[in-house]
Amino acid sequence: MDAVMIVGVLGLNALIGGVQRLGTNRELGRLVETSALRVRVRRGGTKRVERADDLVPGDVIELHAGDAVPADCRVLEATALEVDESSLTGESQPVIKTARATAAPAVADRLSMLYQNTVIAAGRAVGVVVATGERTEIGRTTRTTGEAAAETGVAARLHALTRITLPVTLGASAVLMISDLVRGRGISQALGRAVGLSVAAVPEGLPFVATVAELASARRLSRRGVLARNPSTIEALGRIDVLCFDKTGTLTEGRITLRLVSDGRNERSVSDLTPSLRETLTVGVRASPWHERDHPLPHPTDRAVLDGAAALAIAPGDRLGGVEWVDELRFEPSRGYHAVLARSPHSMLVSVKGAPEVVLARCVQWRRPGGPVPFDAASRREVDAAIDRLARKGYRVLAVAERGVSGRAELDDSRVDRLDFCGLLALADPVRPTAADAVSTLRRAGVDIVMITGDHPSTAEAIAAELGVLDGRLMTGAELDAVDDDELADRLRGTTVFARVSPAQKARIVRYLRRADRVVAMTGDGANDVPAIRLAHVGIALGSQATPAARQAADLVVTDDRIETITDAIVEGRAMWTSVRDALSILLGGNLGEITFTLAAGLLSTRDALNARQLLLINLLTDVLPAMAIAVRPPPRVTPEALLAEGPEASLGTTLNRAIATRAATTSAAAIAGWLLARPVSTPAQASTTGLVALVGAQLGQTIAVRGRTTLVVAAAAGSLAMLAGIVQVPGLSHFFGCRPLLPHQWGIALAAATAATAVEFLGWAWKHPSVHQTVTPRPTRNVPA
Repeated sequence: MDAVMIVGVLGLNALIGGVQRLGTNRELGRLVETSALRVRVRRGGTKRVERADDLVPGDVIELHAGDAVPADCRVLEATALEVDESSLTGESQPVIKTARATAAPAVADRLSMLYQNTVIAAGRAVGVVVATGERTEIGRTTRTTGEAAAETGVAARLHALTRITLPVTLGASAVLMISDLVRGRGISQALGRAVGLSVAAVPEGLPFVATVAELASARRLSRRGVLARNPSTIEALGRIDVLCFDKTGTLTEGRITLRLVSDGRNERSVSDLTPSLRETLTVGVRASPWHERDHPLPHPTDRAVLDGAAALAIAPGDRLGGVEWVDELRFEPSRGYHAVLARSPHSMLVSVKGAPEVVLARCVQWRRPGGPVPFDAASRREVDAAIDRLARKGYRVLAVAERGVSGRAELDDSRVDRLDFCGLLALADPVRPTAADAVSTLRRAGVDIVMITGDHPSTAEAIAAELGVLDGRLMTGAELDAVDDDELADRLRGTTVFARVSPAQKARIVRYLRRADRVVAMTGDGANDVPAIRLAHVGIALGSQATPAARQAADLVVTDDRIETITDAIVEGRAMWTSVRDALSILLGGNLGEITFTLAAGLLSTRDALNARQLLLINLLTDVLPAMAIAVRPPPRVTPEALLAEGPEASLGTTLNRAIATRAATTSAAAIAGWLLARPVSTPAQASTTGLVALVGAQLGQTIAVRGRTTLVVAAAAGSLAMLAGIVQVPGLSHFFGCRPLLPHQWGIALAAATAATAVEFLGWAWKHPSVHQTVTPRPTRNVPA
């Protein structure tokens, strides 16, 4: 019967673990469905939007700028198509793709193919799916070069604890068996008692406590507007010690507005422009897609310039008698400018707006109020100084230029040359009001903040100073490329701001932070952040405007635009570690207490203090329900600041070892005291039953003392205690488990011993956690639509 009981308990444990896993998979599937990558598919002569996971070879799909490529595809149609393949090939520049067939052994040279996990940088494409899942190029690469992930987090801590507790258990069993043999007991009886003691070392709730805690945290985060694609991400979130922020749209509002206009020497606010500065802004309007104002403009810079000009009633044809759009070269990262060819009543004009270093290099004259002057080296230095001055104030600077051209109605890069420099447009993307506080909170919690941006170094420096993270070096993308791997590892330790970096350089920074044994999170919202997001331990896509590519690559998707939501998510990750620690202290500390009591009683008496059935009963009553209830609930009435102080070392290191030792000592002391005090006034069977009740009561009482402010924990503990009382007092059931019904004075002894252990635990816990007595106003939970 004991063997049947042991197998039955193992089966019940497997059943509970299986149910939890099924529930986890079902809940995870529901959460992931809300942010699954969608793709435009042509099927049956119609266009529809389908899940990327449902694609099959032969499907024809449409892709536009910013889309993540969902599968390996052969290009059928391409319109100005450029693809960011840095995540696959390491190529930092976008690759031009065409529908013309190419046969090349190297993936980077196959210009008629699109590969999964790459990103459409510009243009549009129509392609036919040729491979999905593990048959894709990235799938084969992962399968052939992938290494087993290093064990980290909860699993590593559990295995470390197992390596300690297993020898202790086996040693105690061996001592008990040798003691019985020395006393002349038979090998069968001695071995039976040793096996019964070993049963006590098996914490029935251990296999699923971490899974339950992670899933519960994922559910709570989803109510705050944070989608965790995999519950195991939560424990990694709690281990983060360096958080890399993309600046634009993450630390800033991502809403660029036109603030200043400069002629290269003097600047003024848009509300106080001189006639010459209004003319500079007019050129900037002509260099924008002004002919598309009937449709939402995709590029925020164009929207900012045109909205700022519209507020001042500035039109592209001002002072020219009107203009007619002819052709344009759209802005692309590899090009660095936007150019428009327009026809006025007097001439054809090429108007250009773009990155100063690109536009100024194409200028030969400087359009001044008194007439044009040569744009020589001295003029370039003067304009560069104005650009640097604006950038240091946190502005994003665009240069505008223009020239008259012949009547040919086509525009290509060769015609964007020998320009007249007209002036500068200064745009600002204000820092989010809550960003500085969120960054400060994370730094106090031991999380290093690194800002990574493609903006000008001076702009990055100004934003970093405003956020309080400019306490290290600033490094540019050019400097990053100039250092080798060994030197980069040294430079990363003192660098907090990276400016003018490409997507591939962002990925390199994250890769080397990981090699330095840092637990890295990368936050971004654009397609250019995808390689770094994918490489980080925790990739975070922030904001409702995050691109589909960023959302697909991320482990966490923050659906609102609040940077403090990231802080909330890290708090939740740290809270999960606290819940797991408390649950493990119940499981392992209680079981070590059972081992201590069983061994002590076995050495002091020839009778079984606890048999195998009773040990199984104790584990079921004290492990499964209470431990699970603690795992699924965050610590009650603990401040976010206290939770941020948690983490792997704080929660599952010395603190957990101390909690296990304390619980083991108090539990075993309560059981031994109850057993010894009951022996003079009870039969041997009643004395051992009193010890059992004292042991279970002490464990449940300590659980309530630590986490009793949670209703679920109290209910689980009360249910277990009621079940124990029923088993002990019902005669037939009591005899089956080797117990005997207790008399009132025996119940009094057991409960007194349990109460003493509970009081010791509560006083020790209250002394270590004074903050729980503070009145804390929790941040409200908001239901965010998927």
